Amino acid sequence: MIRAFRAWRRQRAADRIQVSEAQWAATEARLPCLGHLDADDRARLRVMTREFLAEKEWASAGDLRLSPDMQLSIALQACLPVLNLGLDHYRGWVGIVVYPGDFVIPRSIMDEDGVVHEYDDTVLGEAWEGGPVLVSWFDDVADADGANVVIHEFAHKLDMENGAVDGIPRLPDDMTRTAWIDTFASALEDFQSRVDAGEDTLLDPYAAEDPAEFFAVMSEAFFQTPGLLRHDYPAVYEQLQRFYRQTPLG
Repeated sequence: MIRAFRAWRRQRAADRIQVSEAQWAATEARLPCLGHLDADDRARLRVMTREFLAEKEWASAGDLRLSPDMQLSIALQACLPVLNLGLDHYRGWVGIVVYPGDFVIPRSIMDEDGVVHEYDDTVLGEAWEGGPVLVSWFDDVADADGANVVIHEFAHKLDMENGAVDGIPRLPDDMTRTAWIDTFASALEDFQSRVDAGEDTLLDPYAAEDPAEFFAVMSEAFFQTPGLLRHDYPAVYEQLQRFYRQTPLG
């Protein structure tokens, strides 16, 4: 009953979001990550995107003027990973903040001697547990150096669903945690070795940071460059295919 009411309320809010066919077509054409979707999938994604737009609270930072086209693009990319999982995976938070390009977040860490070190971290995005998603916007996608910051940060949100940000999202009943951990740990160890050896990897070397970043970057690759991911780490591709319930390679 609660789920049905939530779906009804979500649909009612979405009905107030008006998007023309020309807007849909122009925005989708700029998103190659949608290329594997057939007509029925695209129609379902549009419905989910309107619900997402209505449900979340949007804000811009700096001097960025947030336009409906920007929101539509971000929402389409955010909804893609949960197309076959459901919007309820993004429950419990509402805020999306869009920055004009990369931005700086002040950090502080304490070393083993108890000394606190403060520094500025330049990032493309960040997802906060229970809080907003921060993403950068580039008018020229080349400025993002091939990264899909939206899919990356929303993969982190999926990772956070079951608590620890450890690269292990809440898995469906037909997947096993042991198989996931074994697959991703082995691939991460191999990838870290390649990066440490100075190899110019085609997959983003940022994935070598830790298990959480590896999952987020591999999720980017799954939707952006699935052929490359399946070539380098076929077992990871298979796990993500089962998790996201999608087949980017058809």
